[in-house]
Amino acid sequence: MTSTDQLALLDTVLAKAKSAGADAADAVIGSSISLSVGERLGAKEKLERAESQDLGLRVFVGKRQAIVSTSDFTKASVEELAARAVAMAKAVPEDPFCGLAEPGQLAKDWPRLDLCDTAEPSEALLTELVRAAEDAARGVKGVTNSEGAEAGYGRSDVAIAASNGFEGAYASSHFGLSVSVLAGEGTGMERDYDYSSTVYLADLDDPVRLGKSAGERAVRRLNPRKAKTAVVPIIFDPRISNSIVGHLVGAINGAGIARGTSFLKDHLNKDVFAPGIDIIDDPHRQRGLRSRPFDGEGLPTTQAKLIDNGRLTMWLLDCRSARQLGLVSNGHASRGTSSPPSPSPANVHMAAGKISREKLIGEIKQGLYVTELIGSGVNGVTGDYSRGAAGFWIENGVLAYPVSEVTIAGNLKDMFKAITPADDLVFKYGTNAPTLRIDGMTLAGA
Repeated sequence: MTSTDQLALLDTVLAKAKSAGADAADAVIGSSISLSVGERLGAKEKLERAESQDLGLRVFVGKRQAIVSTSDFTKASVEELAARAVAMAKAVPEDPFCGLAEPGQLAKDWPRLDLCDTAEPSEALLTELVRAAEDAARGVKGVTNSEGAEAGYGRSDVAIAASNGFEGAYASSHFGLSVSVLAGEGTGMERDYDYSSTVYLADLDDPVRLGKSAGERAVRRLNPRKAKTAVVPIIFDPRISNSIVGHLVGAINGAGIARGTSFLKDHLNKDVFAPGIDIIDDPHRQRGLRSRPFDGEGLPTTQAKLIDNGRLTMWLLDCRSARQLGLVSNGHASRGTSSPPSPSPANVHMAAGKISREKLIGEIKQGLYVTELIGSGVNGVTGDYSRGAAGFWIENGVLAYPVSEVTIAGNLKDMFKAITPADDLVFKYGTNAPTLRIDGMTLAGA
């Protein structure tokens, strides 16, 4: 279906909902295509293609709401969908905070963000990428086995319409390439990986370079040692430093703030990070992995500093969480076809610092450079942080030897204020950060 066809169908669905007794309604259509290819040791292990389309309808009867969804777009199904949704809404308890956005809040126009590569790749092309990446990884001296390589493509088309007057649609695409290999023999084997994820095929990392990187990473991890328990500076490699920013994003989600379940619930407009730290949410980045022209409730999206010179400036809000907090939505609603909108970020990054990665490491007498995190031991209510880690021991400013089977721990409130970012920010993921140094963390080892 074209976007025009999708919006026409949504108009019909909304009209049916109003006829069935809804006071207000919104509806969304999501359609997707995906293709993925995987190989291991030169033999094909995976070939999958999927297509789907779903329609979700949310209706309001007073302060009651209900959501239903279907993949059947026939006239009879649409009529039944509307009737069922209204009947469900009449039977559920009232929610004083539910409802559509006010017409004055809605996006009237939006930017073009170059989010869709219209050329669908062939199976043969994805296979070439996979084979080149795995061959390059296996060609690294010391690599002895492979967990395989995989390449994938996806396209999503989204259309939203609501009885408050909003109508909008856009398409986005996604390409990915990953490879994982093992080095060493017997019980001394180590695994590592590399991957690339982009909106356009042309922007994917070179598969040979990607594979070589994965192989070299695995070899560097051979013969790891255990570090002794100590309080030391921790350096987070850019591949995993974005997880620290991710913990902030989770802690400022408006739904959690409204429930009082975030360790930052009382920190709005207070210093949360060290002076000089900026964290930006940018939904308008061209070809951004999480860019969006408008949010899931039809509100405009804008770039915003979540952290400005260390200070927390805002919550991530949709309409419902904003009403709970006595605020106004700031365009962070995201939704699917079978669930109500909820707050979510777009492209988030921590701004680069002014110190090089080499100097950040070079100033450390003893510490740990972390390249992999294991487990999910983070308490969003208290901020307590404890995760398994692997990486390299820093001795007199130099990466001395690989380390594994250690745990790093602290509290995110303290960690945020102890962060020093390097100047090596690269936009590679949906959430990005440069190399980060956090002083005073506890390392639990031998």
